[in-house]
Amino acid sequence: MMRSIYSYLILTLAILFTSFNVAFSQEAVDSLAVQQGKEIFKTNCVSCHSIGKNALIGPGLEGVANKRKKEWLKKWINSSSDFIASGDPDAIAIYEEWNKVAMTSFYFEDEDFEALYAYLKNPPIQEDIVSADLTLAEDQGVRTSTKLMFIALFLLMLVYLLTSLKNKLKESLGQETETIPDTLLSQFNLFVSENRNVVFASFACLIVVLKFSFDTMIGVGVYSQYQPEQPIAFSHKVHAGENGVDCNYCHSSARKSKHSGIPSANVCMNCHTYINEGKITGTTEIAKIYDAVGFDPNTRSYIEGYEQKPIKWVRIHNLPDLSYFNHSQHVVAGKIECQTCHGPIEEMDVVYQHAELTMGWCVDCHRTTEVAMEGNEYYTELHDQLKEKYKGEKITVDKIGGIECAKCHY
Repeated sequence: MMRSIYSYLILTLAILFTSFNVAFSQEAVDSLAVQQGKEIFKTNCVSCHSIGKNALIGPGLEGVANKRKKEWLKKWINSSSDFIASGDPDAIAIYEEWNKVAMTSFYFEDEDFEALYAYLKNPPIQEDIVSADLTLAEDQGVRTSTKLMFIALFLLMLVYLLTSLKNKLKESLGQETETIPDTLLSQFNLFVSENRNVVFASFACLIVVLKFSFDTMIGVGVYSQYQPEQPIAFSHKVHAGENGVDCNYCHSSARKSKHSGIPSANVCMNCHTYINEGKITGTTEIAKIYDAVGFDPNTRSYIEGYEQKPIKWVRIHNLPDLSYFNHSQHVVAGKIECQTCHGPIEEMDVVYQHAELTMGWCVDCHRTTEVAMEGNEYYTELHDQLKEKYKGEKITVDKIGGIECAKCHY
């Protein structure tokens, strides 16, 4: 009888564990698909679209998976020009609404399209940005490690209860409880049996402490949403968004060097020699530029002998010294849009750090981003070799050494 009850309890434990595992695995698969879709969206779509309101070039994509059928979206995304030529009335209407500018043809593989579609069905929840605060970067919802901790605690408690019940059943039937023959382990088992509650509580507390210690240590130096107040209220939304100023016009060194650089006040004066009143702040903020360089807006001339004052911009994005990152390599050779790493800059009045910029974040991008071969004639021979080596495969950055340690940690 005791063996039958014990077998039933073990079977119940197995069923419970399997249920937890299946549910958790399915959630992990869905989450992975959305994350892959997010990276594909950031790499290919964010320069023209946003999840939310309409962008400068293309419509906002919030709820698009509910408005359009999946097959319709696939045809439009893969080749909007072919879809328009087929005579689809909705495709033609969108084409005419957006100044007859055809969207870039992507021809995504089925796996990539499914991931992108999963992301469009589960867009991120927009959160308010808190100015001048540092917040530790955390995943949406409950972390995976937290879920694992609760599952471990549940299973630990279940094993403890089953073991206690088993020994009580044996005692009631006059049978000996299980013992460990080894002397040292026997003493330990005796201590545990006499102090079960203390041992169990201590072990549970240890798991909780280790979990939160791990989360704290892995989050050291990892930030997002950092949004410091700048000495001049410069609006990227007005300049890059409404006025369409190219990011590389101000940050010209991003095309030629490791650093994107902070534009000098002379770059500002290229426009503000003649524009002395802003749309939002009037003359107040532009006057600070004039004060820095010694410019008289009334005579439109520089003041002779003026001691210029550098503008003390506050740095937002800062990688550790042990990491090597080259802007020109990504912008010129990789043809990566600024928004891929810096987020929707054209929508920010005050710039904030959009991404965590962790090693895992960079590696994931290298594993999903294809090597830009068009317009990179300098690498033609290398690209031909890659095409020959990876026939029929998507050639991503990791295939050219993008995840080798020495590439970033030399």
